[in-house]
Amino acid sequence: MLVLGLQKTTLLDYPGKVASTIFTGGCNFRCPFCHNRDLVFPPADAFSFSEEEILNHLIAKKKVLDGVCITGGEPTLHKDLPDFIKQIKDLGLLVKLDSNGTNPKMLEYLIQNKLVDYIAMDIKNCQEKYNDIACMINFDISPILDSVNLLKEGMVSYEFRTTIMKECHTKEDMLSIAKWLEGASAYYLQSYKESEQVINPIFSSHDLDTLQEFVNIIKPYIPNTNIRGVD
Repeated sequence: MLVLGLQKTTLLDYPGKVASTIFTGGCNFRCPFCHNRDLVFPPADAFSFSEEEILNHLIAKKKVLDGVCITGGEPTLHKDLPDFIKQIKDLGLLVKLDSNGTNPKMLEYLIQNKLVDYIAMDIKNCQEKYNDIACMINFDISPILDSVNLLKEGMVSYEFRTTIMKECHTKEDMLSIAKWLEGASAYYLQSYKESEQVINPIFSSHDLDTLQEFVNIIKPYIPNTNIRGVD
């Protein structure tokens, strides 16, 4: 595992839980609005944590932690992810995984072997705009569709989420996403926020009224739709 970051304690990353967040390096998308530039493009001198360092931290803190959030980058790029998670589960901790959904076989393996307790999958945009927003050429969206269908089977707790930007997301896009994800257990619209780590800081956020309008469009299809990231 290439672990490039560790947040020792968070109340935000794992809903309703006290957790540590582990950041893996590398991603197969190049989303320009991503706020984790150094995880997508790790610098040559990037500091990495050994698995032993991570596990020693979790052992020391497991009395106050409920679980661990594994995010990135894209964690499912790492073939040793299941073995790493098993060591965390053996400590009695819950595991939440953040993923872009491009590796449904890995997700299925983790679910079937009870190695994850919660999955948050990013939905970049409507299907027609995936190539553009993820900056991919001739990207095959079928793995994304497979991951969506897998999560909707309900074998593990999950949510879908979309980072919303004025330049990228319209009412028509929201309706298309809603029809695609219809029946999902939870969907969150995350308001875009500028940061020093954004890959290409050319985006802006919708106002709260527009975000609420998007929620109203989606709710007939996904009743548990909410907004995140608005102060």
